[in-house]
Amino acid sequence: MSETNLDGDGANHPRKIFRRDKWKSLNGLWDFVFDDSQKYSCADEITHWPHKIKVPFAPETKESGLGDMGFHHRCWYKKTFKIKKSDKRLVLHFGAVDYEAKVWLNGLYLGCHEGGHTPFNFDITSSLNDSEEQILTVCVDDDPLDLTKPRGKQDWQKDPHSIWYPRTTGIWQSVWLEEVPTVSIGQLRCSPLLERWEIGCEVFIEGVCPPGLELRVKLRKGEDILANDRYDVIHNEVHRRIALSDPGIDDFRNELLWSPEKPTLINLDLELWLGTEKIDHVYSYTALRSVSYSRGRFLLNGRPYYMRLVLDQGYWPDTFMTPPSEEAIKKDIELIKAAGFNGVRKHQKVEDPDFLYWADKMGLLVWGEMPSAYRFTHESVQRITKEWLEVLNRDMNHPCIVVWVPFNESWGVPDLADKIPHQHCVQALYHLTKTLDPTRPCIGNDGWESVATDILGIHDYDDQPERLLKKYVSSGQMNVEDILNRYRPGGRVITVEGYAHKGQPVMLTEFGGIAFVEPEDAIIATWGYSAVKSSQEFRRRYEELMNAIHRIELFTGFCYTQFTDTFQEANGLFKADRTPKFPLTAMARSTRGVGLGRGELTSVPQPPPIPHDNDPFEQMKGFSEN
Repeated sequence: MSETNLDGDGANHPRKIFRRDKWKSLNGLWDFVFDDSQKYSCADEITHWPHKIKVPFAPETKESGLGDMGFHHRCWYKKTFKIKKSDKRLVLHFGAVDYEAKVWLNGLYLGCHEGGHTPFNFDITSSLNDSEEQILTVCVDDDPLDLTKPRGKQDWQKDPHSIWYPRTTGIWQSVWLEEVPTVSIGQLRCSPLLERWEIGCEVFIEGVCPPGLELRVKLRKGEDILANDRYDVIHNEVHRRIALSDPGIDDFRNELLWSPEKPTLINLDLELWLGTEKIDHVYSYTALRSVSYSRGRFLLNGRPYYMRLVLDQGYWPDTFMTPPSEEAIKKDIELIKAAGFNGVRKHQKVEDPDFLYWADKMGLLVWGEMPSAYRFTHESVQRITKEWLEVLNRDMNHPCIVVWVPFNESWGVPDLADKIPHQHCVQALYHLTKTLDPTRPCIGNDGWESVATDILGIHDYDDQPERLLKKYVSSGQMNVEDILNRYRPGGRVITVEGYAHKGQPVMLTEFGGIAFVEPEDAIIATWGYSAVKSSQEFRRRYEELMNAIHRIELFTGFCYTQFTDTFQEANGLFKADRTPKFPLTAMARSTRGVGLGRGELTSVPQPPPIPHDNDPFEQMKGFSEN
């Protein structure tokens, strides 16, 4: 039984963009049982809990202590902890549970949440025992064969095949308790307004607001106070634009702007006051930056910016979708930047909030993508829409996120080119995304068969650089429209009939996929779009592909497939253990296009490495630069 107090370490808070001082993690060992026959309807019926599982790692993972990769339709969790009942309000948080979670405390049913990638919480104040001992139980239903639920890369076959990976069942993100005042700050939305040199701030208050309630908002860059304002709370809401002092010339303005090269964050303190009493305090942050597009180019902070992305599946060998530690997250971001990239396309995964925090802090562009379902039904559309709204709500405040992607390669809308309902589905989520977040570009369906988009994303795994150049470089007889209409990467049209290209930026958002496997790793990873047999050949092929991509003026950026080997996929630039497959300095030169004209013009100086007590690049020693 764990002894629980609410003096959690702020540095380890699982939701650093919205945190309070009084919290406590419930991660660690829980009692656990598989219920494949679904014979139990409540935890009281379970007389034997045969397993211990380490939360937040899924039972399929080695780190959970189980490593069970079988089909499991239902499982149960139990956690016993101590906390004193008081007049304080206590909220129980779950980061993510796949797929449907029912929750009880001390035998009292708290509620249910459906959706495998988004957070939920319950007020447990009235469910606490008078004694200190509290018993929390969770039942998770996750049909491994259901193709109508958003499942991303989780395989529906028992053994992972092709480009799909082992399943993730149950709790896979943090569980924690938080002390919250009766009248409290419930939600925050920040919108940088660069053209006006302002920060839009919307704060929503929970509870019955007494007369005279005041919200205090302080913005700080380091020790420098940028704004310190007070607002009356009216109808449980505060909506304000906070004007910052415009420093004038670019040299001073750039000091406050966020970018991958200079990720300046603005600390944001929110306090609720009633007279002389402070009744709530939330720590957050924001950034001053804009993302948009104009005249066929992606713009960051109003300037053309060439995106050099890498496709990141977000898996680790022993923990799958759950990051093994914050150090592992930071190491991944450092490796990605050291390899010359300035962003990632998080593929078919809603990433752990800690990754987004460190991307904000260390400077990495992120494309937020919705995990796909694989059938088109009324239920699948409802499930995707509900969960996508929760994704937007959770992640909208992160400055690192610069593009939203509701659909990928027509997965879940398989007849997109021919069926109007499928087109309407993509258009609906595109417009819904733009309605809720007009500050970011949105790609309705990335890869091909575009019907609604701000960036035209093309997936083309042609492994011949000369053919890529021939396809996408305009000649005197061909313009952009001719190029997009003529070629069908993946056998699909780039734009659906009636939705011609209208001048949006064009990006090659998946390409490469070159597999290279050391002989000792061949049992683990074998799959790729093309293959090479040595590190030297892999380097040569990568350099030739990048040489071609940087010469194609049509593209305003790219996304290479992929960051690491992932299970049977061997097409990573790095092995699954994050060892680079050829020297990082050579990789970075090719990624940035140094010496190739176009890439050199759009490359920017890289920031110095973030210091660590343990050198994250220790494993790379011994690699030759030749």
